[in-house]
Amino acid sequence: MLQQQLQGAWSLKAVGPAADVPADVRDKTIPATVPGCVHTDLMEAGLIDDPYLDRNETKVAWIGRTDWRYGCSFTVDAALLKLDRVVLVCEGLDTIARVEVNGTLLGESADMHLPQRFDLKPLLIAGGNQLTITFASALNYAEHMQKNLGELPHVEKHPFNYIRKMACNFGWDWGPALITAGIWQPIYIEAWNIARLSSVRPLVMRADSRSAVVDVMLDLERYDTNGSLNFSASLTDAEGQTIFQNTAIPANTTRGQLKLEVSNPKLWWPRGHGAQPLYELSVTLTGSAGLELDSWKRKIGLRTVRLNTDSDSIGAQFTIEVNTKPIFCKGANWIPDDCFPHRVDTLRYRRRLDQAVAANMNMLRIWGGGIYETEAFYSICDELGLMVWQDFLFACAAYPEEEPYAALVAAEAKHHVARLSSHPSLVIWNGCNENIWGYFDWNWKEKIGARTWGLGFYTQMLPSIVKQLDPTRPYWPGSPYSGSMDRHPLDDRYGNTHVWDAWNQKDYSVYREYSPRFCSEFGHQAPPTYATLRHAVPVRHLSPDSPTMLHHQKAQGGNDKLHGRLTEHFEIPAGFDDWLYVTQLNQARAVQTGVEWFRSRQPVCMGALYWQLNDCWPVTSWAAIDGDGRPKPLWYATRKFYADRIVTIQPEVDGKLYAYIINDTLEAWNGQLFLGKINFNWTQGPGGWKTVFIPPRSVLQVPLAYYSKLAGQKSTDEETKIHSNSELIMVQLGQHRAFWYFDVDKNLAYPEASFDTSVKAEGTKYSVTVTAKNFVRDLALFADRLDEHAVVNDQLVTLLPGESFTFTFESQKQFPEKALTTPPVLQCANRFGKKS
Repeated sequence: MLQQQLQGAWSLKAVGPAADVPADVRDKTIPATVPGCVHTDLMEAGLIDDPYLDRNETKVAWIGRTDWRYGCSFTVDAALLKLDRVVLVCEGLDTIARVEVNGTLLGESADMHLPQRFDLKPLLIAGGNQLTITFASALNYAEHMQKNLGELPHVEKHPFNYIRKMACNFGWDWGPALITAGIWQPIYIEAWNIARLSSVRPLVMRADSRSAVVDVMLDLERYDTNGSLNFSASLTDAEGQTIFQNTAIPANTTRGQLKLEVSNPKLWWPRGHGAQPLYELSVTLTGSAGLELDSWKRKIGLRTVRLNTDSDSIGAQFTIEVNTKPIFCKGANWIPDDCFPHRVDTLRYRRRLDQAVAANMNMLRIWGGGIYETEAFYSICDELGLMVWQDFLFACAAYPEEEPYAALVAAEAKHHVARLSSHPSLVIWNGCNENIWGYFDWNWKEKIGARTWGLGFYTQMLPSIVKQLDPTRPYWPGSPYSGSMDRHPLDDRYGNTHVWDAWNQKDYSVYREYSPRFCSEFGHQAPPTYATLRHAVPVRHLSPDSPTMLHHQKAQGGNDKLHGRLTEHFEIPAGFDDWLYVTQLNQARAVQTGVEWFRSRQPVCMGALYWQLNDCWPVTSWAAIDGDGRPKPLWYATRKFYADRIVTIQPEVDGKLYAYIINDTLEAWNGQLFLGKINFNWTQGPGGWKTVFIPPRSVLQVPLAYYSKLAGQKSTDEETKIHSNSELIMVQLGQHRAFWYFDVDKNLAYPEASFDTSVKAEGTKYSVTVTAKNFVRDLALFADRLDEHAVVNDQLVTLLPGESFTFTFESQKQFPEKALTTPPVLQCANRFGKKS
């Protein structure tokens, strides 16, 4: 097997109708980068402005209506031409592509997510060859297919459901409409003799402490079908211990199978449940004379996974079990980290996934409107113990099941199920995002009528492919889905659910009206960090409703909802700086409320994945990490509410308050729990200490005997009566602390925050120590306001009188102490309480 990369001197030009193409681009040939896309090439050539900045997105809409042609000259290495097969491998063409060599059609592609292999040898000529790839407008194609197949409902403006392309390229409620075209994955020439490995699927059929069995499944492409081949596999652990097996593959056979048995295996576990040992699996294909024809190498993990949907007294469970152990899934949804995904390299994946782990997540859900991520993404998740919930790529639309669409879907699904079968981190396949819900509740039924709309994909085709190619992993038809089309998909007694009325219509306290088996989407918006806004928005437009700020708010009625949810807790501040802080604070509070409630419902609820971890550009959205990779206050809050051990206070239907002590570790947790009433002016009411013991992986409920969720409801005695705007309940176990407030911030009579500060600079390291003189809530230091590269160690810290906290960050710059110790850099919630 030999390869020759084609990453040299590529060119790009607009072709076809030129009505919408600017004069300075029309008929112009520019250098192209491969892998890449049209937008980034035009930016590099200085022909368009960065569409992420200001309102430049609107200036480049013409790109999605234009056809584009890539071209390069190449000479095939002589060694390749001596082999039986010479093929052009295109790992990703975006999307409607016509591939020609020396003026003759080599092949076509109509799926961004499906690699293509074209037989190149018959078209090669001596000397130089010319390769051209022409991309037709994806938008024009989608509209044409919609006309041919009949209109089906979808969200957003464009019919993304008629083309196998990253749906969010067409715009989303957090993303711009940047309809790309280009060679977005590697492209190269590959040559081989006799046979090659077309796929290798290592399926862990059994794994426990005593033994594990891996079935190594092989699919071949053969040029010469006569004669037998040999297939060998070796599995090596970190200490170098190796297991080896080999077998013959008879003539005219394109499949092989080997069974590797491991004694006393080192099992792979999700983060927080054990280690993540990986074994190196090496597969070799040899000819009858012993000559190596092809090889494959990958690290795999030995573990089993099951989706437990057994019936119970409530309905049915929805629990991910790894190595037979139930796992509470703590995490977020993942979207493409860039609108131009070729720019997301291994280092960027590593940074983002490290951020997820640092926030105590153990699962990410790859959402169905994006892409199947590269090998680097899943390999890093394998190393970190981050479980992956993988959607098939269908989102928020009805999809046609007719040809040629169905054949593309089948080929795409087969490729990625086989490709990703080696990754222990991938624990569940999911059919679609919100499409079943849309059919029930989004007025789709009348529009669809008797036509197909995707249900056949989710309930027949996709589960059949998973069962055929990787029966070791569970499959679920949709998110949300209750397990049957006879039940509403949001029936939280069954399956998985999404909770969006807490953002769209109601205060986030509504989370406590739900008791889902698994909540795979919920969330709350906030703007990005100041440094990211300052980069993307002209300073004169830094106000909530400026044209540029609204351009970077893509949700329908987004600012109305943002302010609606904000005014339930705060008065809207007059100044932009304060507005930015309280919107980000409100986002963190909202998601914390949902997560801690869902965690307190264990084992009824066994998963909370909020929307969303990351952003693809600078935008007001639900993300914890903004489009420039900076953590918002929500990310810092996530570290606390997803910590393996937390204390939280929750109300129950009996009207009383309870402390929940959540121990998501392998060790028992015990100690003295403090429960008490505190006045903002720091006088302590009745309370006391209680000895508690919380076994591993369990939740302890502790009643707060004095107090109801409504201030003063249960007592007229002044000692136990709560004054709703000036007192709170606190529980504490060791360093873990929780508060219950009886009113929203705008009604709370916070004291004016009083604290001492000291600033210490040692080289590039800054330390800002705050010592509270009274109760200080949600203290945050926004170092990025002074240095866009600065990342602070923590945010949203609540201090009792006499307590101190030190914020740290790195910066090459120098700052006066006052800048670091006053708003808008140093903020706290006390400033936004009840006005006297």
